[in-house]
Amino acid sequence: MGNGYNQLPPDLIEVRSSYLAAPLPTPRKRPLWPALILFFLTVLSTLAVGAEFAQSYTANCEPFSGDASPLTAMTIPFTHPGILALGIPFSFTLLAILLAHEMGHYVACKLYGIDVSYPYFIPAPTLIGTFGAFIRIRSPITTRRALFDVGLAGPVAGIVLALPAMAYAVAMAKVVPHVDATAAIVFGHPLLERIFLALFHPHINANWVLLPPVGRAAWVGLFATALNLLPAWQLDGGHIVYTLAGKYHRWISFIVALTLLAIGQFSPIWYVWGGLLLILNWRFRHPPLMDTWEPLDAARRLWAVVALVIFLLCFTPWPVSNP
Repeated sequence: MGNGYNQLPPDLIEVRSSYLAAPLPTPRKRPLWPALILFFLTVLSTLAVGAEFAQSYTANCEPFSGDASPLTAMTIPFTHPGILALGIPFSFTLLAILLAHEMGHYVACKLYGIDVSYPYFIPAPTLIGTFGAFIRIRSPITTRRALFDVGLAGPVAGIVLALPAMAYAVAMAKVVPHVDATAAIVFGHPLLERIFLALFHPHINANWVLLPPVGRAAWVGLFATALNLLPAWQLDGGHIVYTLAGKYHRWISFIVALTLLAIGQFSPIWYVWGGLLLILNWRFRHPPLMDTWEPLDAARRLWAVVALVIFLLCFTPWPVSNP
């Protein structure tokens, strides 16, 4: 194993013995209907937001630019149900990206025999109609390779859909000079979006480019990917860091949380995320692995670099701001 011992080190024998002494229970089947109900409610909430995105795009203005508050704008489609159909491009694109992300985790867990729940979507009256989706891992992840693959699979699966969606949306986007002047909220521009803007709309102010609803959904997908790849706590990026530098994981998580608090001056949302990660990292440590001696192969270390590149392409210090 290349650990300098002629036999297994005592700490590893002790950990393995504890796992063997308490065999894991056989995973039991759990009902699908809670996940289906949450998914249906998230379809409705994202359709309502998508309708606002579609109408603002048609009117050549930024979303939520009218006199009504964003929350009021999101309730209008429910009083006029026919408008909900306008939200299909946004809703279906966003849900496909989020589902691909969670199914990446789900499939990776199944390949390693890890007990995992169905994906659960979270409907919410927010500017994007949801708080995202998650899966519950119900059994220990025992090896570094398994943890790495489970953590990486979600962001990679999600970006596979988000990238072409953003490319298409930027190519089809409208250029409306000074469209941001009357906007109540301006969405930021992650690096990947800026690359496509340079390709399809060179020398144009990024704030003048009006994305269609599919682009708004891709933007949310990129933002969710960036959040998940933050190298902290038990986020996907945190899992990857734990497999690469387990003994430094907690300190890296604290540094990331403090960094987010520092950039909260650009967008208050980072105050929330920085504070949340600071508390969670202080209160809940990353679950230990059964086998900490298993090395990561060169291919996985290369994939860790890919994960870093994906994070940099999706991250922006200014997710949303006031003009």
